[in-house]
Amino acid sequence: MIKVDNLSYSFPQKDLYNQISFTLDDGQHCAFIGSSGSGKSTLVDIIMDSERYMFDGILEIDPNCRIGYVSQFSQLDKTNKTTVFEYIAEEFIKLQHEIASICTEMETSSNIDTLLEKYQQALDVFDAIGGADFESNINKKLHLANLNKQENQMVSELSGGEFKLIQVIKEMLKSPDLIIMDEPDVFLDFENLNALKNLINSYKGTLLIITHNRYLLNHCFNKIIHLENKELQEFDGRYIDYNLSLLQSKIETQELAIADTDEIMRNNILIDKLRFIATNNSEASRGKTLKARVKVQERLETRRIKAPFVDIKQPVIHLVSDHEIEETVALKVTDYSVAFDDILLENINFEIKSTDKVVLIGSNGTGKTTLLREIFKNDHPSIEINKDIDVAYLSQLQNELLNESHTILEEFFDAGFKTYEEIKSYISNYGFGKEVINQKIGSLSGGEKNTLQLAKFSVGKANMLLLDEPTSHLDTYSQIALEKAIKNYKGAILMVSHDFYFIVNCMDFVLLIEDKAIRKISMPKFRKMIYANHFDRDYLEIEQKKKSLETNIELALQDTNFELAKVLSEELEKLIKSL
Repeated sequence: MIKVDNLSYSFPQKDLYNQISFTLDDGQHCAFIGSSGSGKSTLVDIIMDSERYMFDGILEIDPNCRIGYVSQFSQLDKTNKTTVFEYIAEEFIKLQHEIASICTEMETSSNIDTLLEKYQQALDVFDAIGGADFESNINKKLHLANLNKQENQMVSELSGGEFKLIQVIKEMLKSPDLIIMDEPDVFLDFENLNALKNLINSYKGTLLIITHNRYLLNHCFNKIIHLENKELQEFDGRYIDYNLSLLQSKIETQELAIADTDEIMRNNILIDKLRFIATNNSEASRGKTLKARVKVQERLETRRIKAPFVDIKQPVIHLVSDHEIEETVALKVTDYSVAFDDILLENINFEIKSTDKVVLIGSNGTGKTTLLREIFKNDHPSIEINKDIDVAYLSQLQNELLNESHTILEEFFDAGFKTYEEIKSYISNYGFGKEVINQKIGSLSGGEKNTLQLAKFSVGKANMLLLDEPTSHLDTYSQIALEKAIKNYKGAILMVSHDFYFIVNCMDFVLLIEDKAIRKISMPKFRKMIYANHFDRDYLEIEQKKKSLETNIELALQDTNFELAKVLSEELEKLIKSL
């Protein structure tokens, strides 16, 4: 269906691809992964509209291939008075009206042949997208996504997560040859994430999906395309098996690299000795010996292992409080209520201590972000923040903290940095090289913007953090770095998130919004609740064991204990086969 062969492409600021190649065949469900800013969305844009781009290499797409697309930046139109069913069925209804109009015209027209041709064309299009059964198919998809009750609801009344699922359903029902989705999982709650998983797995056509969501990666794909450091590799199989192969490659690569490095060091010492001898001795044979040894060194350098897919720099995220305070109540909420058209929260009460790490969860549209904003504004009579607490807020809307018309350099001068070198050194920890320091923030990828937002946010050194979906758009490496930063943070955190792995790895307890109220849940109880409602039995326990083994392998590699790393990788392989 799609063939990319030795494709290269560059922005003015940086090279994106260096002779990358891959194929996508009929029926494959392909996950497209890679670090933020590696060029995934740009490659999708090239596939969607190749004539806009000047690239080297070959891009072949079946000329009959119809492509559907679900954007990561779709916005819900609150003025839309269309029902969910009408919105999904829009193309079918339009064709029905067109066919009916042609039939009406044929009753009075003398130009029957032309109208018959138009009628047959419209009918062919209608049949090609499954028009005969479209009502039944819509109902099946809505049921699969657990949205059948919303069939007659206005689109404007949907939550953001529900609207994203509706868009996925709408594209699937058009029956394109290929559907491309760019991070369709962003901001989905647990229930909607499972619904997306069900939709993906039930789809018989070809899918290419950019995602960093670990749950979807583990459950939905039979092919992986990984773009990293300007290079690309493809893997036919599950993501969990691909990840294991990367870890095994890393063990082998580092072991070989150490051997190569030792040999290069020995050779350097020998070259220095030969150069000294040749300098003080005019015999031609001395110079020839030196040249021969230099050529050996060049061969060693050339063969030194290059590993763009296993040697990926993880950003270093620091969340530091300016001053720690003794454990006390940092935040107290008493009889708080909020309503828009309907009551979202009613007479809720909770408190957070100065060292608590708390996650606020609930279905999309239940008032989580509204509550977080109210706490940050601190002008509501029901909200009381300790006078010794400094609060910082990370919004899920990136342009609230970042000025997208600024360059990265300008943004950090505004944040209080004094010199170019200071800014360059600081943002390099977050994966931004000097080549992008003068790049406009608006031109960055969603993941790069979120990472940059974290970098700017971290400067404040507040001792209470309000985080609204902090992992959205972040690649898996940045997610893990943020997990480490939150674990090491000494202040209080109140976070809105739907990332189960992130919650379990970082948080002390859960505040669950349900039926307009909030109740406190311990982590063990929360885990059981999530198992019962959203995940396969024992899946998460195995995931935790898997994560523990991966961590121990990384520690063994840091100590260059390759024998231990290999033993642990064999244990990990057995565990993965049990999934």
